[in-house]
Amino acid sequence: MSEALEARYFDGLSSRPQRARLAIADARLQVTPLGDGAATPFAVPLAGLRWPERTRHGGRLLALPGGASLQAQDVTQWDAWVAQQVGATESRVVRAQQSWRGVAVGLLLLLAAVGAMYQWGLPWAARGVTALVPHRVDALIGTRTLAQLDDTMLRPSALPVADQERLRRTFTRMVEAAHPEGAPPWNLQFRQGRDKALGPNALALPGGTIVLTDALVQLLPGDDDAVLGVLAHEFGHVRLRHTMRQLVQASAVGFAVSVAFGDFGTLIGTAPVLLATLGYSRDAEREADEESVRLMRAAGISPRAMAGFFEAIERWRGTQPGGRAQGGSIGMAFATHPATAERIAFFKAAAE
Repeated sequence: MSEALEARYFDGLSSRPQRARLAIADARLQVTPLGDGAATPFAVPLAGLRWPERTRHGGRLLALPGGASLQAQDVTQWDAWVAQQVGATESRVVRAQQSWRGVAVGLLLLLAAVGAMYQWGLPWAARGVTALVPHRVDALIGTRTLAQLDDTMLRPSALPVADQERLRRTFTRMVEAAHPEGAPPWNLQFRQGRDKALGPNALALPGGTIVLTDALVQLLPGDDDAVLGVLAHEFGHVRLRHTMRQLVQASAVGFAVSVAFGDFGTLIGTAPVLLATLGYSRDAEREADEESVRLMRAAGISPRAMAGFFEAIERWRGTQPGGRAQGGSIGMAFATHPATAERIAFFKAAAE
């Protein structure tokens, strides 16, 4: 029999501890309760025990069959006895926990893993989940979102009907020329903001609705090419379902569960609120810019018109209260994406 170790024994029936002597014999843990009225000695096979991990702080509690347990009186003696008599080996994780350097490294690795998941894993998962969402859900969300925006932020357009129809016809020809094989359904709607803060804006809603504000059309009077370039950009978001992808990504867990069980009620109900605050990622904006160039080239329009549009947006932002910090009220609206030198250079290069 091995060297003995004293510990506290709890029989699982009362909270009163008993002194007990522990020993190892014949691959079994021998437990001998001590004192007056002590319980009957018993043995437990070592193979069925899960010894508590060693930690820098805290006690040691070993669960026994039937709800009983053993608690260390002296954790240092307990750890030494277990290592010598039981021969329990420690994993690298347990050894690392004893060092602040190991804990720091573990924390850094965890933060790196979370960052990588957010940067690459979540967008990848959002694409997969979006592919499972039926297109009818896009249409339902788009309809409800437009209705809510009409109630809170938008009002009917004041542009002449002839101008609206001209832009619709021209844009229809652009889409057909760029996608002779067929394009996803889209619907162009003209609106104006209820206040001047909304400014020049355009946004794509799930289901194919593209909203264009009067202020954007009036930003460059008589320059239909720039307006059509903006519409082509928003069409890129429609074709690639960027809006739905952003919705899924914004609440990945809840939406993934909804998709898994075919319950889209939560998705449809919360979408209008989320769409008022979400913005596209840089990758999504680049993809939409590429689609804009594709449609403009198909229509014989120079992509340089979009560079002029970005410059005009920057001038407009500079005239607003707060200067360049001022943006549109709708999170995904075009004017909330600052015109960067990279994007201007992209369209100028595409015009060469």
